[in-house]
Amino acid sequence: MMKAMLMAGATVLAVATGADARELTLGTQDNEATPVYKGAAEFAEQLEAVSGGEMTVKLFPSATLGDFKAMVQQAQAGELDIVITGYPDMSYTIPELKLIGAPYVVSDYAQLKEIVAGPWGQKMAAKFEEQGIHVLDVWYYGTRQTTANKPIESIEDMKGLRLRTPNVPFLIAYAEAVGATPAPVAFPEVYLALQTNQVDAQENPLTTIDAQKFYEVQSSIAMTNHFVASSAVLIAKDSWDSFSEQEKEWVSEAIAAGGKLNDDLLMKGEEELVKTFEEKGMTVTHPDLEPFKAAMQPYYDTLEEEFGEGAIAEVTAK
Repeated sequence: MMKAMLMAGATVLAVATGADARELTLGTQDNEATPVYKGAAEFAEQLEAVSGGEMTVKLFPSATLGDFKAMVQQAQAGELDIVITGYPDMSYTIPELKLIGAPYVVSDYAQLKEIVAGPWGQKMAAKFEEQGIHVLDVWYYGTRQTTANKPIESIEDMKGLRLRTPNVPFLIAYAEAVGATPAPVAFPEVYLALQTNQVDAQENPLTTIDAQKFYEVQSSIAMTNHFVASSAVLIAKDSWDSFSEQEKEWVSEAIAAGGKLNDDLLMKGEEELVKTFEEKGMTVTHPDLEPFKAAMQPYYDTLEEEFGEGAIAEVTAK
């Protein structure tokens, strides 16, 4: 009922803005304090500006319309125009995306952008189209690092740690591969789980570690760089196909502006936070990552059993 009322309100607002205005709806699980939401707000502002008010955007943050799967279904059903969610998270409907989620397959965001724009990314874009979804852009969401209640100087220090992970297969695989014991804990409960020693460690981007104040209940951060997270900006294919060429240009230009703001905020935050955490008394370590990468090989083997020999190499091929 609440979702129906919200969407009805958006429709009324669209009518109020004028008969010639086209209002798009955008949903995300991220709240107003996040770079993703700020990027979405920038997209909305720029779209209204470049279109001279002919196109506007109504934002629905904080999972107002449900979780990402619910919002994707709404887009496929023509009830929502745009949804922003994790790119590899879409592996529930496009299994091959598990390959780009595998730890250490992607080294940094620059490489991720190349992959998305390259042959493998275009193949995935076609699979999105088959699902009734068009990929507008992929934004940075931060690189995941590992915090613990002891310094992690090498992979040996991971052994035996009760490492909180989301209930995501490739992050559980990371914990198991490096010798930790994966402990899926709901995100809102992570701080308390760390505080009460239910778990010893957790892994998240630096900006999330800061926002959730995990530095209050963890003494060290290891720069494990095990997963480059990203957000896919997805639009209902029916909506995209209904746009004129001019409208597509406006949307693409505005999305690029929103993505730049999001990426800049995240990269600046990550750059500054290492020093901030050190000033808060945390130990920041830079372990040799080669043993971490080598430890993932058995997981890579399971992926290649599923998708074929050479599937991982194909992801990064130019």
